[in-house]
Amino acid sequence: MSKRVAVILSGCGVYDGAEIHESVLTLLRLDQQGAQVQCFAPNVEQMHVINHLNGEEMPEKRNTLVEAARIARGEIKDVREARMEDFDALIVPGGFGSAKNLCDFAIKGADCSVQPDVLQLAQAFADARKPIGLICISPAMSARIFGEGVECTIGHDADTAAAIEKMGGVHKPCDVDGIVEDTNRKLVTTPAYMLAKSISEAASGITKLVDRVLELA
Repeated sequence: MSKRVAVILSGCGVYDGAEIHESVLTLLRLDQQGAQVQCFAPNVEQMHVINHLNGEEMPEKRNTLVEAARIARGEIKDVREARMEDFDALIVPGGFGSAKNLCDFAIKGADCSVQPDVLQLAQAFADARKPIGLICISPAMSARIFGEGVECTIGHDADTAAAIEKMGGVHKPCDVDGIVEDTNRKLVTTPAYMLAKSISEAASGITKLVDRVLELA
């Protein structure tokens, strides 16, 4: 029987939403492995909108769910509709939207909180001991989801690793093509574009993460 996987997106675009390459690589590998996938996103306003051509903030507002629908080709639902019981695993790609729209780590660092609907769903998976994969900056939410002692990686960035440690997480350095697995919590993490210099480098770790999450499921 094929595995059922929920994927949470955080908008569309690396600087203010979900990282598109990471999201597509995740969805591609899940499809290659025969998984049934449903994308979700919180139905909330993005923290801000960034012009991806010049990096400047734009004077407009956008909805995280509406923007994420671009990546999912419209096949996406409000995260409040997600039921842990309907899925075998959960994966969250990165991008600054993960640290801006799924939580406020980009602003508050170690004092961050996770968007309530996202937190409720992720903790339901954690409590049920169903595997979770967090990619790129998304592991910054690990301690909020699992509590103190959770092992994860964002690669080698010292400041982000220090914030994770301050929240009670245990950061494990990792290269772009590797994964870190907290076997007790069934959490799998990989650095992706925290380190990747190309889409193929990002794919190397994401492929391993997806495969391992499906094995654990």
